[in-house]
Amino acid sequence: MSLDSPQPSLFVPHGAPTFMLHPGAAGAALSALADTLPMPRAIVMVSAHWETAVPTVGFAPRPETMYDFWGFPEALYRLHYPATGCPEAAAEVQAALQAAGFPVETDAGRGLDHGTWMPLKLLFPNADVPVIPLSIQPAAGPGHHLRLGRALLPLTQRGFLVIGSGNLTHNLRDYQQAARHGGATPDYVRAFADWMHQQLLTGDVSALLDYRRQAPGAVQAHPRDEHLLPLYVAFGAAGAGAQTRRFHAGIDDYVLAMDGFVFSNPEHAQP
Repeated sequence: MSLDSPQPSLFVPHGAPTFMLHPGAAGAALSALADTLPMPRAIVMVSAHWETAVPTVGFAPRPETMYDFWGFPEALYRLHYPATGCPEAAAEVQAALQAAGFPVETDAGRGLDHGTWMPLKLLFPNADVPVIPLSIQPAAGPGHHLRLGRALLPLTQRGFLVIGSGNLTHNLRDYQQAARHGGATPDYVRAFADWMHQQLLTGDVSALLDYRRQAPGAVQAHPRDEHLLPLYVAFGAAGAGAQTRRFHAGIDDYVLAMDGFVFSNPEHAQP
């Protein structure tokens, strides 16, 4: 299959940094998913851990593995993901966003944060696909990120795999309380994750954009929604009428819904 073959888009969980030491069922699902994907020309990686005021594209030809966490086992700091970048492909990402009316900045030194390299180490362990980081803008909300994804749709037809990396629920305070006291998973975690899945299945964009009012436990699931916004980019990159497949559903560390999704669109598939 050509590297320019149309690609789906993905939303993948990255969990806590210790996910790489104990990938469990979510890690196995990511590894299995990789076998079902056409080989991409390049990966546009939208991580919850790169926040900027305006969309920013990473242009580093050799992005460093970032250890943007602290206080974790030493084994994590010995892991490395030696992916290359691709300034030419990054320029195509920049041009696609500008064509859609977005102001765009570039960053020639941006490395791969743990929300990027950890899931990629499971999906593409050989680090043989160039990675183009793309930032999120938490102050701009879900609608902005859906439009950001729609701007990337033409690239998915040219072999670019758009991946959003975050978590379907993400409340660090609840995690700390549960870990400290041996608590159970709060009810909102699965309720919120299943509500999101249902809206994605039916393609109810208005409900997805209004999730903070409509979804059960939304504010508790995301005190800040930076870990959810990459999902909107991935969903948007499949275009109107996108079809959703949940390739994994599970909960790690009490409060992290590790659900992952593949978004595809039969209208954009090759004949």
